[in-house]
Amino acid sequence: MNATPKNTKSTKTTAAKFDGFTDEERAAMKEHARELKKAARGGKARADGERDVVAKIAEMGDADRAIAERIHEIVKAAAPDLVPKLWYGMPAYAKDGKVLCFFQSAAKFKARYATLGFNDVASLDDGVLWPTAFALTELTAGSEAQITELVKRAAS
Repeated sequence: MNATPKNTKSTKTTAAKFDGFTDEERAAMKEHARELKKAARGGKARADGERDVVAKIAEMGDADRAIAERIHEIVKAAAPDLVPKLWYGMPAYAKDGKVLCFFQSAAKFKARYATLGFNDVASLDDGVLWPTAFALTELTAGSEAQITELVKRAAS
């Protein structure tokens, strides 16, 4: 009788299987699903969005919160027609129902800096290559002026 030797090595690995998304990314997607459900239940008014954004900013750590509060003030002053809302659990500002810009805290995805990002509806086109996200480690008078100009241009 010819017995075939069995492979004694396990085909299972001890490391966790990578499915393409980090825990932080999955949490952001779940937050976005909740935001969409909330919006579908009853058209979100500007006041609701403002309250949600201010509450999300209040949950942030000190460094992120200080930057986010100032970004919120700058965006409201530079483009008062933008509607504050949450987007993937981040403070965001929409034009005609589409997110134009957003603030991502450093802690959100365990990054070394916070980010101010702009989506494709932002009017920031400049030739064939232009930035759509900016790293923020602190705000200075110069960086605040630059952000004000970017937001005004993006919303135009």
